[in-house]
Order: sequence, then structure tokens, then C-alpha cells
Amino acid sequence: MFDWNDLRHFLAVARQGSTIRAAKALGLNQSTVHRRVAELERQLGRRLFERLTGGYRLTRLGEELRPFAERVETAITDLERHAASRETELTGTVRVTCPETAGYRLMKSPLLDAFHARYPGLRVELLMVDRTLDLGKGEADIAFRTSAPQDNALVARKIAEVPWAVFASRSYIERRGSPKALADIDKHDVIQFDGAIADHTAARWMMRTAPHARVAARCTSVPALVLAVKSGAGVSPLPVIAVEREPDLARLFDSIPELRLPFYLLIHRDMRRTPRVRAFCDFVTSEIKAFRELLVGQADREKSPRADASRG
Repeated sequence: MFDWNDLRHFLAVARQGSTIRAAKALGLNQSTVHRRVAELERQLGRRLFERLTGGYRLTRLGEELRPFAERVETAITDLERHAASRETELTGTVRVTCPETAGYRLMKSPLLDAFHARYPGLRVELLMVDRTLDLGKGEADIAFRTSAPQDNALVARKIAEVPWAVFASRSYIERRGSPKALADIDKHDVIQFDGAIADHTAARWMMRTAPHARVAARCTSVPALVLAVKSGAGVSPLPVIAVEREPDLARLFDSIPELRLPFYLLIHRDMRRTPRVRAFCDFVTSEIKAFRELLVGQADREKSPRADASRG
């Protein structure tokens, strides 16, 4: 009989294309993933992957078995979610996924301590990643995201609008000058969003605004974007609140409507009545002003140093 964990590791390698990336996605070490896949192949008596220099590729049999394994995965996650939705006690862990920058601010705020004081049987576990975790598969219980859900099974509540703006370091402006209009960004060096954030709203805006700009660096997280801009490598959109204490960065333009990004609280509809999930959602509602200030800042925080005096 197959062990579901072997199928889970098989799917992770099939999706990620390597045991290293699969291990990272599963939160395990590479040797465990390799061993599980090898055990599944041993039980079947057939190879499921071709081991290539650049990673793993499914064999013909692997391709044929993948949809069956995915159906098993769906059935198990549906079972787990249904069982979780029938919980009746306010105990356990609430897994909340959010972008890294929002997670850092949440950890530094008094909000988590206030939640734990109100619900002593619950503990919040923050999953701070810029990739989108699948609530339907139980990768998290609750999500904070800057994009509207595409899955009808998710219930969303808009809790804030997060202002982004275009920034450059003062050293970059001294060296290259400052774009006088949005169209001028196309003549400058830019920092490109890559990896998990490649499809971010701000990334798409940048591609439309400056399709021919020279890419000076590629970053896979918002904190990396901030560091790249601080280094003087180029120009990039950044969340205003994330750089409010960065005196070396200058905001290049006034408010850009397309860079005011809605921020949503998301849960799976099957989890709406789960006590621990309901408790966290109720807490956000009761502390909505504090959460908005955490994500957006006070009204005057949106104003950051402009580059007017340094324009070349």
C-alpha cells in the first residue's frame, strides 16, 4: 500500500523540478525528499523521474500517475479541512500567511500579544512568504494578500489600501539624475520583480510603464527590492510604509492611483465557522484601525522625501 507522504513528495518534485526546491517548499531536508521518492519508485518497480543535470523530469509513467496522485491530494486536503471546520474549542494554532514586510511589522506591534491575551488557548504562527500559499490545501488558515482572490472558495474582506510609490536612492539620483515624468523611467535602470513576486501588481505596472528600461537587478522578495534600491542599483516601486525610515531613499513622484494596492483578509469558506479562525477574524475586525495603521501607516506617513531638489 502506498504511503500518502510518498505521493506528497512525488508531487512536490514534479511541481518544483528538483528535490532541493521540493524540500524547500515542504519545509524538509533534501535527503528526506530523495528517500521518499526512491521508496515510491521501489514499490512501483519503475522510475518516475529522469535525473537530469538541471533537475528532475517526469518519465512517461510519472506523467500518467501525476493526475491520480493529485486526486488523492485533493481528497486528503478536503478531508482535513472538513475535519478542521468541525472543531469546537478555542485551542490550537492559527497559521497566518502574509508578505514578509507586513509580517515584520505585525511581529513588532502589540497586536499579537493582544490576541494571545484575549484567546490564551490560541497561538498565531506567521508564515511570512511572498509566494501565495494555498488555503484550499491547508498550507495556511488565513491569508493577508494584496491581490483579490481568483478562487470562488475563498472569502475575502478588504481591510486597507496600501500605497506604493517609485523610489530611487540619493546616490543613484546624483549619478544618473531623476526621471521627470513616468515615461522617463524607461531610460533608467530598474529593479525587476522576479520569482514568487514576478506577477505582483506593482511588477506589472513597472513593465507597462518602462518596458525597455535596463534591468539592473532581479529580486524575489520585497525586502530584497528595498535593499537593491538602497544600494543605488536602480529605480523601483516600493511600499511606502516599508521605506518610511530610509532617509537615503527619495520618492520620485506624487500619488500614482495604480499603485494603491488593496489589502485583503482571506479564509476558505469551509473554515468560516472554525472557532480558532473565527476568533482571529473577529480580532482583526475589532482592531481594524490598528491593522490599517500597521499596513498603511498614519495619513501623513504616505508623504516621504521627494527627489525634487536632486533632480538632474
